[in-house]
Amino acid sequence: MIKNVEKAVEKGRNLTTLQDVLAQGKSMLGYPSARSAQLDAQVLLCYVLGIERAMLYAYPEQEISLLQEKQYFTLIARRKQHEPVAYLTGHKEFYGLDFIVDKRVLIPRPETELLVETSLEVIKRSIAGGHMPVVADIGTGSGAIPIAIAVEEPRLPYIYATDSSAEALEVARLNCLQHQVTEQVRLLQDDLVSLLPEPVDLLLANLPYVGTDEVDGLPLDIRLYEPHQALFGGPGGLDLLRRLGEEVHHIGVLKPAGVLLLEIGYQQRGELTHFLHDLWPSATIICRQDNAGFDRLLQVETSIIE
Repeated sequence: MIKNVEKAVEKGRNLTTLQDVLAQGKSMLGYPSARSAQLDAQVLLCYVLGIERAMLYAYPEQEISLLQEKQYFTLIARRKQHEPVAYLTGHKEFYGLDFIVDKRVLIPRPETELLVETSLEVIKRSIAGGHMPVVADIGTGSGAIPIAIAVEEPRLPYIYATDSSAEALEVARLNCLQHQVTEQVRLLQDDLVSLLPEPVDLLLANLPYVGTDEVDGLPLDIRLYEPHQALFGGPGGLDLLRRLGEEVHHIGVLKPAGVLLLEIGYQQRGELTHFLHDLWPSATIICRQDNAGFDRLLQVETSIIE
């Protein structure tokens, strides 16, 4: 009887409210930007409680349990050590979809949505012209790019997605299952393109393009936690992009009149454009900017492999 009463009392205890723990969490993070601290504190609390952010505003006096409070402040402490929120929650939104992420893969960035948008433009243009394109994504990581394409363009029968990391492909498989595109997205462990089973009409890649000489300037969230294999492309960041271009040209992976889409660093446009023109002298190369106005994407349209 006494034990039952104790459980009932514990269950009904007057515990900390949402607004109280949010205020303390924000204070503990101590960011220069109060808005960033508020957002991270909210996201982590919603994750612990399994609720939407709107609930925090609608029910600020709602109480939480001691266990939930402990879980929350454990995450706040880890975030204070610069561990990315996406790794703490195991999720990241990209192109309106929820993706599983952890330390095995790079966290999808908003600027990479431009690669998806441009790919869809090329695919839809091809389909409208009566041709179903063969598409491949190189360096797929979490699989966010090909999965977003597959979801947005269900007419595409399949898309190849390669990565050199078996661990990254494990995460990509989980995301394919989550979004029910396991038949449409064909995962391959491949350094770049040597194992693609057929030539492609559209080749897209978000390969590592950060220079190893830039490591000290990276935010600690990135430098300490995200996989370096997925970040760095040599001293100037162009090693893998150059190797991809050479391999595509040498093997003949890209069909005549094929399209190559490359995400790049904002300072790499000139050098990489010159390199690509050496490979495909008659190609049309367009540079697209991201929402912040930075050069972010090179679109290479080849008339024929030189």
